[in-house]
Amino acid sequence: MNSAPLQAEGAPDWKRQLDLLSQQNADLQQQVQQQQKMIEGLSNRVSAVEQTATQHDQELSNLKTDVADTQPAPKTGGFNLGNVNLSGEGGVSVLSSQADGRYPNTDFRVVEARMYAEAPIWEDIYFHGELDLATPEADSFDAALGEMYLDFENVSQLWGQDGALNVRAGRIDIPFGEEYMRRNAIDNPLILNSISDLWGIDAGVELYGALGKFSYVAAVQNGGYQVSDGNGDKSVAGRLGYDPTHWLHLSVSGMRTGDLSVQNDLWSALWFGNGWGQSIGGPGTTWFRLDLVEGDVDLNFSRGSLKMFGGYIHYNDNDPAGHNARDIYYYSLEGVADLTRKFYLATRFSQVFARNGYFIPGEGNFNEYYSINPTTELWRLSLGAGYRFSKRLVVKVEYAFEHGREAGGDGRNDEDFIGTEAAFKF
Repeated sequence: MNSAPLQAEGAPDWKRQLDLLSQQNADLQQQVQQQQKMIEGLSNRVSAVEQTATQHDQELSNLKTDVADTQPAPKTGGFNLGNVNLSGEGGVSVLSSQADGRYPNTDFRVVEARMYAEAPIWEDIYFHGELDLATPEADSFDAALGEMYLDFENVSQLWGQDGALNVRAGRIDIPFGEEYMRRNAIDNPLILNSISDLWGIDAGVELYGALGKFSYVAAVQNGGYQVSDGNGDKSVAGRLGYDPTHWLHLSVSGMRTGDLSVQNDLWSALWFGNGWGQSIGGPGTTWFRLDLVEGDVDLNFSRGSLKMFGGYIHYNDNDPAGHNARDIYYYSLEGVADLTRKFYLATRFSQVFARNGYFIPGEGNFNEYYSINPTTELWRLSLGAGYRFSKRLVVKVEYAFEHGREAGGDGRNDEDFIGTEAAFKF
């Protein structure tokens, strides 16, 4: 019979099918292994992203903590009323001097009390206001308006330049020199300032900005002490800064007060030598002016700083009785050494020369040296120490030797000063 050969011809090729199934199974296993590797890779990436996110969250939290500790005033919490941020600065002191000094009876004083308000107005326009309740130069507690202006930030973005031009309008610090930026109690390593102590607040318009390592500020202001301009001639002041490295800062400043009306302006808005710049002309003098130039050098180290500046003032008026033009020179050297992170020592030597005499009260009797006896030379050596509890609280002590000479030849030798002060901000 031929049955067996017929069955062999109709039977499937089991060997070929088994080989095919084996190959398919091997392919599936390879795909599963590749998918497993992809899953493991994705899992590792997700873990890395989660770890990075955790690290970023921690770094952001640390950064927020550091920033909160370095800001002059908190931006959140109880000091905010809606969009308005409120802050303040102050200083309480015990001050004493020799018989001819400013504090012959040893005074307990609130030497400084300032309140600030800041608020956004619209987009990059902000409001800044300052109320001075007590200041070192005032012997009363009459509230006075300090700086108050609208700040138009980043105007230069209109042509794609970030930070190159900003504009302020209102009552603004006179941008001459640099000591005025650190004369408040919380910013000053000592209690007193330099002999020259040039600063002032005046109404006007200010432009400021930075381009690379250069910075600038320039202002046109009324010039006089009174609220209204006495004669229309404006004050112009400006400063150009340069920072070649992180530890060195240089700047040069220039200013003209313009012709100030003796009748209507009374004094210059610029403070000099612990008194407002004023006329020394006799009867019939209708105007006076001051022209100034100054250079500043700041060196900042990991454990301290050294600040130096020097300048020149030219005074002139139209006194019909004689020519009163005179030249005044001044300079200051200040050093701060951090012995520890919180404890520091500070010293400053400053001096003013006015060959033909000018009214420079310094820390002497104000009534005498601001209106009666001109001074030809005055110097001050300050020695001090301080302890920084934080960036918001500093306690300091200072002894200052102050000596000079009146235009008549008599000496100014009993004005030494000693004081202690606690300065704070919130």
